[in-house]
Amino acid sequence: MPSNAPAKNPPEERLVNLVVALMATEQGLTKDTILTSVAGYREQSESGASKDALEKMFERDKESLRGLGVPIETIGDRADPDDLREARYRVPVSEYELPADIEFSPAEVALLTLAGGVWSQSSMSDDARSGLRKIRALGIAVDEPIIGFSPRISVHEPAFGPLRQASEQSRVVRFAYLKPGEDAPRVRRMRPLALVEYESRWHVYGVDLDAGADRTFLLSRITGEVEITRQGFPAELREGAGDRALAGLQELAARQRALLEVAPGTEASLRLGRRGTPAEQGIHVPFVDVHIFADELASYGPEVRVVEPEALREQVIARLEGALARNGGAR
Repeated sequence: MPSNAPAKNPPEERLVNLVVALMATEQGLTKDTILTSVAGYREQSESGASKDALEKMFERDKESLRGLGVPIETIGDRADPDDLREARYRVPVSEYELPADIEFSPAEVALLTLAGGVWSQSSMSDDARSGLRKIRALGIAVDEPIIGFSPRISVHEPAFGPLRQASEQSRVVRFAYLKPGEDAPRVRRMRPLALVEYESRWHVYGVDLDAGADRTFLLSRITGEVEITRQGFPAELREGAGDRALAGLQELAARQRALLEVAPGTEASLRLGRRGTPAEQGIHVPFVDVHIFADELASYGPEVRVVEPEALREQVIARLEGALARNGGAR
């Protein structure tokens, strides 16, 4: 590696160093002081990184920390508050800490810690990380564990990590996507505005640049690696994107309802009954994707019979016949 190559520091470590530095000062630190003295920036500067690159890194870090709930305050020139050339930055400790009159019992802290620990670090959202950080900042020790184990919510789709990173950094991504019915995957370019979980499956919502329209893609259908490009997009596009994505999925599911006959007392009855509403002939269950839903229904075997729609019924029958053929059976 060339001697002047920029040093590689973990972004998380740099963000922690920045928060510590900004909390340790009352008058605030100038941008130049931060870039030349805070670990993470200092190494980049000493390795020859340009000032413009360092300033862009600092601006991205500020937005990331603010997104995590860290109140970074900008102090301008008193004579001209809009002049930010010599602005100073700090984290007001009074705003960062919880009010002194808020107290938690050990049991309450244990429950809060459990809630934060449900998410694995690899898949934790900004809001979850922010909540966990504030819980740990309480400084209250839990004397006795009240729950012997905690569930874990993790993401197995390899695409989740890079898509979350690209969304947080407002960067365009490129990936291959295999749509049902197509023989080969097609490359998609999109602005990833939000990652949402719906019906226990993760989706990425954003702007499909080739289609010129909003699209939602199922992460399990992304093949290969997600490429994060250098092309950026305005961060404000992400505002409300998660709500829009979920609303779109819910509207689609409301328009697509399956009429199912389900054997009582079975696993299918337990799982589908939670999502369905009673009907004269069985239950109505909304769904988003006919292929994904057919996979689920086929897995229940004889516990479920699809009455309608016909397209879903045909998909389930095809899967059951395929399983029968693979196991050497006859219809």
